[in-house]
Amino acid sequence: MTVQDLLYVELYTRHAPTAVDYFVSGMGFTRIADSVEPDRSSILLRQGETRLIVTSGPGTTRFLDRHGDGIADMAFSCDDVAATHDAAVAAGARSLGVSHGNPVVSGFGDVSHTLLPHATASTAELPPGRNWVPSTPAPDPAQEGPVRLLDHVAVCLEGHRLTEYADFYENAFGMSRYSSEYVAVGDQAMDSIVVRSDSGRVTFTLVAPDPSKEPGQLDAFIERNGGPGVQHLAFLVDEIIPTVRRMSEAGTDFLATPDSYYEVLAERITGMREEVAELRSVQVLADRDEWGYLLQLFSRSPYERNTLFFELIQRQGSRGFGSANIRALYEAVERDRLAAG
Repeated sequence: MTVQDLLYVELYTRHAPTAVDYFVSGMGFTRIADSVEPDRSSILLRQGETRLIVTSGPGTTRFLDRHGDGIADMAFSCDDVAATHDAAVAAGARSLGVSHGNPVVSGFGDVSHTLLPHATASTAELPPGRNWVPSTPAPDPAQEGPVRLLDHVAVCLEGHRLTEYADFYENAFGMSRYSSEYVAVGDQAMDSIVVRSDSGRVTFTLVAPDPSKEPGQLDAFIERNGGPGVQHLAFLVDEIIPTVRRMSEAGTDFLATPDSYYEVLAERITGMREEVAELRSVQVLADRDEWGYLLQLFSRSPYERNTLFFELIQRQGSRGFGSANIRALYEAVERDRLAAG
């Protein structure tokens, strides 16, 4: 009853050509195959070990009307599909029937999990169950983009349900609590629990606002998204600075970082004084924990409802998720506001 891998994430979108162009032209993904069905069409994209399916058509309308463009399904490979399905239902999931020959269960909000057998699905070039037609010409391995794998998925939940969902992913899919953190920023606060598969290949950062505090960005996400959903996908890269430059030139829009953030960065993270100027030039953030440091940067959401966005992350030993940057960025923005006023 344990999840081994996150085989793919599936994005529902109203306009597939625009969505595909964002990932291919802007982020370096490669179009691998297409699948056409009576009520939807899907395009499989790949970069490194990350597989992303972009789907549009009448079969996606209900989800899109509720949430806008966003992640609708995340497929798990399992040691025992039937046992995992039963464990998920026992833990509180709804059985959603069969899709493309594979059982599907509910996750959070309207996001589902397709369950596939690990022994066959993990070695298949194309996710099983759909009538995939490989793209021509075949992808050139020499043109592989900078993304190595999907580092983690950030899931935004209602404030009072964080522990409930952490328990759910433990009981349903055999995942374990990896870490937890509470971050207070001014009158706002967020709580988080990270759950991870024993294989280490599936990591969900569950985040939720503290309902006893003032509403903040997570509350705004839930309102715009029409409930809980995938807030962002974090892509692991080896060298974030050249990757940001390349993706920015290709049209990917990243969040700006206040100059005052870098004025205190060298004091906040010792040993990085010489790197601060280069980080500032591409607006990249830095954080450190007891195992090392990480560099990260977030994109702006390319979607109409301003919900789902993306993260680039480079790990130099760090096992964390950059939570100190939430507070550091807030304080930097506040210093800029006071200086301007």
